[in-house]
Amino acid sequence: MRRRMAEENFRVRDSWILLLVVLACLVGLPAVLAQEPSNPPSAPEPANKPTTPPPPQTHRFWDKENDWLFAGVGASRALDYFSTLNFRSRGDNEVLLTNDLVDNHVAFAAVEVGATGLSIGVSYLFHHYGHHKLERWVSIIHISAATVGAVHNYSLKTVHKAAPAP
Repeated sequence: MRRRMAEENFRVRDSWILLLVVLACLVGLPAVLAQEPSNPPSAPEPANKPTTPPPPQTHRFWDKENDWLFAGVGASRALDYFSTLNFRSRGDNEVLLTNDLVDNHVAFAAVEVGATGLSIGVSYLFHHYGHHKLERWVSIIHISAATVGAVHNYSLKTVHKAAPAP
């Protein structure tokens, strides 16, 4: 009797396995039928040679666009120099630098020239390492910031100091 029960269990298990295999085949059948028949190519295709990517488009550092941008940086720094001297002569105080530095015209001119040189140097570093968009943007941002600062300096009102009482 025991043997008979074991045979029935195997038959039931075998039928379930058979049913699962049939279902798997039916589910996979549309994918098999959807395949295109493989036709061998009439002529062998030539072997593709490994192509090297073209070198990136670079430009000389001292090209026309950078020349104009660096001239713009120098002009905006000169505008900042004269606008700062203007508002200092009207009695206002410099916020970013000391008043002694600004009142020393040679030292203040050296600071402005140094800032222009620093901007060109940072642009060169970006150019050297292949960041050509950033190379241009350094000058564009520097021109914008210095010009906005100069316009702000010219728009400041003159400081009127109270006259001493007699």
